[in-house]
Amino acid sequence: VGMTVFNPKTGEFAVKNGPVFTNLLLADEINRAIPRTQSALLEAMEERQVSIEGESRKLPVPFFVMATQNPVEKESTFPLPAAQLDRFFLKLSMGYPTAEEELDMLTGLGYATPYETVQPVASPEQLARLREEIAAITVTDEVKEYIVALVQRTRSHSSLLLGASPRGSRTLYQGGKALAAMAGRDYVVPEDIRELYLPALSHRIALTGEARYAGRTPEQILREILEDTEVPPYRKDRFRHA
Repeated sequence: VGMTVFNPKTGEFAVKNGPVFTNLLLADEINRAIPRTQSALLEAMEERQVSIEGESRKLPVPFFVMATQNPVEKESTFPLPAAQLDRFFLKLSMGYPTAEEELDMLTGLGYATPYETVQPVASPEQLARLREEIAAITVTDEVKEYIVALVQRTRSHSSLLLGASPRGSRTLYQGGKALAAMAGRDYVVPEDIRELYLPALSHRIALTGEARYAGRTPEQILREILEDTEVPPYRKDRFRHA
């Protein structure tokens, strides 16, 4: 986050901002960060500010954290606390590239990664305007109730020790709006919520010991809940159209 540094010329201490003061923060293999570093991210990810020497300092707008995690190696790694996992909007598993994708990678990059050729595709101001437009997208009461029902069922499932928090509901609500905008709609449909359900909640739930011993996964349980929860009907004539 930064620190105070003594300036021998002025005889005063000055705050030097750390790398967290950016629009996009990439935490590569975040589970290798020590717990103190992970704890420092909690305030930044939720409140969009950090505290240095008792003083709160706002982060740039927009502020976005993207993290990678090595799921195989355990040496020199630290488990992420549930409070930190809950602050991540989505969890995606990249998997291996297809043969075609890997061939394109070799053809286009070879042994080098030309970072100097990467160009911005949007400005912070453009992203701020997009967020305002997405916030205005319609979510009906039926879709809101569907979101709540899907999240509530994670809290009563016999195979789950920990269900999704209210942040899970907010993620489905806000993410549904984003998906609707990407599809060219100004209204959210139940299919948007269903598409987001696993990546939005799989990292927010914890299995019981019995479920882990039986080889079950969070994704399996979430798929069961998704199929067992009634999908609300919706009528297109109820929505505004762009």
